[in-house]
Amino acid sequence: MLRVAVVGATGVVGQQFLVGLENHPWFSVTKLAASSRSAGKSYRESITDKGGALRWWASAEPPAAYMDLFVEDASLLDPSSVDLIFSAVEADAAKELEPVYAAKVPVISTASAFRYESDTPILVGGVNMDHAVMLAVQQRRRGWKGFVAPKPNCTTAGLVISLKPLLDHFGVKTVLMTSMQAISGAGRTPGVPGLDMIDNLIPYIPGEEAKAEAEPRKILGAVADGEILPAGFAVSATCTRVPVIDGHTVIVSLSTEKPCTPDEAAAVMMQHGKDCPETKLPSAPAEFIHVTQDPFRPQPRLDRDRGDGMTTTVGRLRVDPVLPNGLKYICLSHNTKLGAAKGAMFTAEYLVKEYLRWV
Repeated sequence: MLRVAVVGATGVVGQQFLVGLENHPWFSVTKLAASSRSAGKSYRESITDKGGALRWWASAEPPAAYMDLFVEDASLLDPSSVDLIFSAVEADAAKELEPVYAAKVPVISTASAFRYESDTPILVGGVNMDHAVMLAVQQRRRGWKGFVAPKPNCTTAGLVISLKPLLDHFGVKTVLMTSMQAISGAGRTPGVPGLDMIDNLIPYIPGEEAKAEAEPRKILGAVADGEILPAGFAVSATCTRVPVIDGHTVIVSLSTEKPCTPDEAAAVMMQHGKDCPETKLPSAPAEFIHVTQDPFRPQPRLDRDRGDGMTTTVGRLRVDPVLPNGLKYICLSHNTKLGAAKGAMFTAEYLVKEYLRWV
């Protein structure tokens, strides 16, 4: 068993990490860390408000095994005391903390702090794990014993999984996407105020559209001569916030290089990932993409937990009559599971299995 620390353990994503790591066959949580506000308390105390209510936001119950663990100050955590660190802190904190950790041990991060660095791959299970070779480049350039392997933006995760089989079989020229993102993606502090979301839609999420336009091209690009060459297609993104608790929905229109019917697209999506090595990992879903024929699906409440939150659901596959070789569909993925904690665990499992010498 590898000893792991969860940094940012009291937040929404940190809590999803603890749910996913309970009884994990490879990882044992031995350290919890958070900001100085939570440090010095038991985990139970750190997530209990003054009125005695637990500030717990995952749908599963809090794992009893972690409730009495001591919460350390993230800035004082000794990385050499564990084998692997899961980082669920905000980008500003990640920029400071993660290099300190990575100097000693691998860091699997849900933050954006290192996503756009030239020596840092954004790894997504079933999509681009071959980019993991860039971690050796990162180690060499930075003199680290470990590395930082960030997850993509939570909206990007489901999008690139749905695009991957289309890119491989038909080529992709342009992508137009509009997201309808769950409230949990904003976090809880400060998050999105409840009265802003009731009976409402927020048409702008600061910084989100730039991420949604840049990350798919990097993730779906190619590695050559120690660099990641972005994919050749363009992405135009509009990102919105909707009154849904969990589950990011993305409306996609794209133009393929080769003609592609909706039935052909559905076939390659349903087959996607069935032969890749990640299918044998503990967090792997039975299917990476589920294609539904129901015109009223996917829906967040009904489909976000498919594959325990690790399956992307695609529906309403049809011809886009405006774009050349046009195709359009709707995809849904669980933002705090696939798009954050469980997706990070999936990456860690792959790296441990294929690159154990780095751990």
